[in-house]
Amino acid sequence: MTSPASGPRFGRMLTAMATAFDNDGSVDLEGTARIASYLVDHGHDGVVVSGTTGESPTTTVSEDGDILRAVIDAVGDRASVVAGVGTNATAHSVELARQAEKLGADGLLLVTPYYNKPGQAGVLHHFRTVAEATGVPVMLYDVPGRTGTTISLETYAAAKEIETVVAVKDAVNDFVRGVKLRELGYAIYSGDDASNLGWLAHGAVGFVSVVGHVAGNETRAMLEAFDAGDHAKALEIFTRLLPAIDAVMGVANYGATTAKAGLQLLGVLDNRNVRGPLVPLDDEEYAGLRTGLAAAGLL
Repeated sequence: MTSPASGPRFGRMLTAMATAFDNDGSVDLEGTARIASYLVDHGHDGVVVSGTTGESPTTTVSEDGDILRAVIDAVGDRASVVAGVGTNATAHSVELARQAEKLGADGLLLVTPYYNKPGQAGVLHHFRTVAEATGVPVMLYDVPGRTGTTISLETYAAAKEIETVVAVKDAVNDFVRGVKLRELGYAIYSGDDASNLGWLAHGAVGFVSVVGHVAGNETRAMLEAFDAGDHAKALEIFTRLLPAIDAVMGVANYGATTAKAGLQLLGVLDNRNVRGPLVPLDDEEYAGLRTGLAAAGLL
């Protein structure tokens, strides 16, 4: 069994980073690299590109390659760069995985196929086919709220037999199940900012965050306080961040939209452009985000 300690090869404080877009809807590679640099300058030792928060359902294979290359060039010597390759078409994911390996990604994030809702045999087939297409370490991503499918423990056990499958980004929020996954040998990453502190108490090695766009140093400080055994301080930091967590994650239109609006408030981006079917935060939502970040001491 692989030790869960193998998981930090990806880093411990990661954010699934947004992709910047120009006003004409094209990918802003300079802006995307600027996001990556900002994150690594503020508490991160890893980033995930072309995940859901990176609006991967709306980007092409070629654009994903350009985004990955730009981020590796910007921060690859200072942080791990994990490429999102999850789609609902196995051949498409294999193509993305092979491209990511060629460009030098440190890891792959592989989400459960969404919408077509394969059974567990199909989920395992997808994971195995994509993972075995490269030699790059894989983090599975379990987020049934978006995919409509939860990975079963039996599928996890079978997938763990694949040498490169080493970690899980968990957005199921079943802590007991998480402990069982850790016993199978997975390194567990919290995939839900509201559960970050709870996951540390249940053996997670780190986070793949969204709120990290605006609270990287603070989330890192919480992690380090917990590691040092100062659980009261970790709870204090987490409590202070709650208004920001609520503001970033608490609107129906959350994710890329709130991440980019937060980066705009911080001056990292000069716009909050997204691609359809997403729409930018409206003025009321933007004001609410500003209020939440200010209440958490982030502005």
